[in-house]
Amino acid sequence: MKTTHPSDTLTPGSLAELVSFTGRPCLSLYQPTHRRHPDNQQDPIRFRHLVKALETSLLQQHKADAVRDLLAPFEALAQDSDFWNHTQDGLAVLGAPGLSRVFSLQRPVSELAVVADSFHTKPLRQVLQSTDRYQVLALSRDRVQLLEGDRHALDAVALAEGVPATMDAALGDERTEPHSTVSSYGGIGSGAMHHGQGGRKDEIDGDAERFFRAVDRAVLEHHSRPSGLPLMLAALPEHHHRFRELSHNPFLMAGGLMVDPQSLAPDAWCKRAWEVVAPLQEAQQAAWREAYAAAAAKGLGSEDLSQVARAAVAGRVATLLVEAERQVTGRIDGSTGRIDPAELGNPRADDVLDDLGALVEKMGGQVHVMPADRMPCRSGVAASFRH
Repeated sequence: MKTTHPSDTLTPGSLAELVSFTGRPCLSLYQPTHRRHPDNQQDPIRFRHLVKALETSLLQQHKADAVRDLLAPFEALAQDSDFWNHTQDGLAVLGAPGLSRVFSLQRPVSELAVVADSFHTKPLRQVLQSTDRYQVLALSRDRVQLLEGDRHALDAVALAEGVPATMDAALGDERTEPHSTVSSYGGIGSGAMHHGQGGRKDEIDGDAERFFRAVDRAVLEHHSRPSGLPLMLAALPEHHHRFRELSHNPFLMAGGLMVDPQSLAPDAWCKRAWEVVAPLQEAQQAAWREAYAAAAAKGLGSEDLSQVARAAVAGRVATLLVEAERQVTGRIDGSTGRIDPAELGNPRADDVLDDLGALVEKMGGQVHVMPADRMPCRSGVAASFRH
């Protein structure tokens, strides 16, 4: 069976939708996937095994007909051969009564199939960290391409409707048409001398400037603001100068790639771009660690999970650092912050650290998911308190 399941776009808005969703049960499935044959042949098989784990958990509390309805979007995806031939490095599928989301991810994720009262969103929150993810605007004089990725991959992004991909699309009939006059010298058989109208150079330069302005406005509106991602410019030095002079995009990074986008091989983009982004990510994570250390020194920080959970319920957590791969299975009592341990197969249990992050965000705090070696402690959490 072949159908079409386009992936949803992962944005801060889509994460907020999942975090605030109140329906139940919430089904969360994550798995690593592969981009190429033959590695991707096992992906749909692994997916079916994870769907079976969801079914086993659901049948503990729901009738077979209800379980069948809840799993219908998952089963349809399992049979979509075209989808499985175009995966990236990771997959997140989330479903509940009245909601179904499929996110194709540019980084591998750990396998997980869990039924709970809320969605498991920590892997998505980690993907959304702006210090890790970024976009690249590959700009030449008369065309543009957008890419998005992280340290692991950088892939082309379809330009949103309203974003001109070429100068012709931006300017249409208003584009200056370069032309030349022809004069003949000598008698029969003499060659014609072509004289370009140099006066048109300023008009052609004006076209490039109007094109750059149109691109800047459209990318800001349709890509930078919705994603919140930093934007790296990849262009020749002279185009860097002109674009930066006119750009109003607050997401535009100070650093960029001084290169003709057409000259860079596809497999070189990620390495070159990450060389620009990596120092910024390291500096940001260092700043988070230092801010936590300063708060803890004043008695306004803790790495004790029980204490952090109680503070989160009370709305006292301003910033929460969470270890990416750590899981603590259980439930947080929404009124007291007490943590009740449970097995992950329990249909009312989830990852406490994931629920903690969602709770802190709901209360107006900030959450940053970090690798274990970048965390300021070994407990899996580090919280800075408001008071």
